[in-house]
Amino acid sequence: MEHSFFAEKLLTWYRTAQRDLPWRHTTNPYYIWLSEVILQQTRVAQGMPYYYKFIEAFPTVFDLAAANESEVLRLWQGLGYYSRARNLHATAKQVVEAYGGVFPQTYEELLKLKGVGSYTAAAIVSFAFNERVAVLDGNVYRVLARVFGIETDIASHEAKKIFMTWATALLPSQHVNLYNQAIMEFGAIQCTPGVPPTCMFCVFAQECTANATQRQGILPVKTKKVKVKERFFHYIVVQYQDEIAMKKRLLKDIWAEMYDFHLVESTEPLQLDDLVAQDALLQKILPEASIVGVSDVFTHILTHQKIQTTFWHIKLHSTPSSDWHEHLHFYTPEAMDNLPKPILIHNYLTQYLYKQLQ
Repeated sequence: MEHSFFAEKLLTWYRTAQRDLPWRHTTNPYYIWLSEVILQQTRVAQGMPYYYKFIEAFPTVFDLAAANESEVLRLWQGLGYYSRARNLHATAKQVVEAYGGVFPQTYEELLKLKGVGSYTAAAIVSFAFNERVAVLDGNVYRVLARVFGIETDIASHEAKKIFMTWATALLPSQHVNLYNQAIMEFGAIQCTPGVPPTCMFCVFAQECTANATQRQGILPVKTKKVKVKERFFHYIVVQYQDEIAMKKRLLKDIWAEMYDFHLVESTEPLQLDDLVAQDALLQKILPEASIVGVSDVFTHILTHQKIQTTFWHIKLHSTPSSDWHEHLHFYTPEAMDNLPKPILIHNYLTQYLYKQLQ
């Protein structure tokens, strides 16, 4: 199949099959950048409400740069991978301070922005400025590997160079912005992972190497497996009157700078006696407190981690001393709502705690 024929056929498919997504109706690099960051490792259906929330709260890069990080994290709550939100905020400041609020218009200059990698830079310059740069994401890897029978392991060191050579060679001379969106859209809704049942209706059914050799479930080749670390969290939810003790996570770990409860982490599930035996705070407060609730186990899956969490709700009978804990502070339910929290904490609050406080 000739390269020009591939682009022509793909663009014809895209004009009738594309989804109507808001960031496709603009060439504003700020909006395009926002959408790309939000959609990293996130499904479109999940990310779209966040896109609308962010452009409403921060209609320009100046507004985002001037925002408090806590506000940015709170709006991001539920999307996960919170380093994206921090990089988003830092990049907005960088664009304002170093570029006067005007996004760079070249691929090389965009790569200087914090958190902007080769894919995001290519997306911005092609979608906003129609620069002739190929995009390369998981969807593109899959389409190229299947249609052209590329057997290079996409987890290998040489994969990016090989696939980028193919992606660049396939770029049309015109309408690069539409072509880049088309190839990613094709991988998202037509050439999907596994063995898509739509292969027989695919516009490349006759030309596709994977379809001809029944290797849709094999291509693209990826042999590297992610090691998943299992963690057990035991949150101690301390209540006094109608307020709950929370703290900001200061460690360089997941959910840094977000708010949660006092935490006891272990390598296995713990019973109450085990918790008390190893936690000084519990030993200190339990004589003047009672356990009023224990949650079911919440399982939270991250890319490299599986977190199993139990929440222990403890109610104090007397006023805690001023030095009862260095980092825990009491908040009303209304105040807790305004704090940036991991979705795990938010789910516990809405499913258990708020109901008990009513």
